[in-house]
Amino acid sequence: MKLSLPDSLLRDKSSGWCPGCGHGIITRMVAEAVEELGLEENFILCTDVACGALAAYVTKWNVIGAAHGRTIIAAAGAKRVRPDQIVLAAPGDGSAYSIGIESTIHCALRNENILALVVNNCVFGMTGGQMSPESLPGQKTTSSPFGRDPARNGAPFDVVKTLGSYDIAYLARGSVSSPANVIRTGKMIRKALQKQLDGQGFCLLEILSPCPTNWGFPDDRAGKALDYMRQQQEVFYPLGEFIDKEGSKDA
Repeated sequence: MKLSLPDSLLRDKSSGWCPGCGHGIITRMVAEAVEELGLEENFILCTDVACGALAAYVTKWNVIGAAHGRTIIAAAGAKRVRPDQIVLAAPGDGSAYSIGIESTIHCALRNENILALVVNNCVFGMTGGQMSPESLPGQKTTSSPFGRDPARNGAPFDVVKTLGSYDIAYLARGSVSSPANVIRTGKMIRKALQKQLDGQGFCLLEILSPCPTNWGFPDDRAGKALDYMRQQQEVFYPLGEFIDKEGSKDA
């Protein structure tokens, strides 16, 4: 991560993200990739009605605010109308894998030439911390106060298992749990955007992110949310590149 602030980030604006949230780190990584590839004037961000939408207030990008769960399909439409633009959809795990799962799957089946960057914090963040498709077994949320029970609530959704055999350009999972993982994830973002520039097709990058407020660590000075990521989240959802159209496939 560079010391200087990317030009596409607003210097005089503060975000509305909670302390310890990973969305700010992810937005900066995207801004650095956009700047490195020279895409500032040809970049469209599609946001969901969720925490990720706050990126629109701290960036200079053209932004499309989609309906909840329709971020990825809105991005596909924008790309078809403006094929000269680089389009990134930024839903959360609740949007991409619950109400929007049909858009996620069918955009992958059509190999739409966009990047779906899914921020996975294992809860519905903005609406009160309810259980999402990604909530871990035993994870306590406002709608599963005794912990997620797979026998009652179903097993968590793993996008790698679902899209792992699809003919798409890129499927990967990164994390912001450490500086090393931030660097690796930044490289994944740049690779996915380059694939879109090269017209290779659909890219989905899931980024594991902390949600201290809804995980029960609102004043997380001890770094408990990052510990939870490393000890629980990353164990259940392994990191890596699983489909790389120009490289090896390991799904």
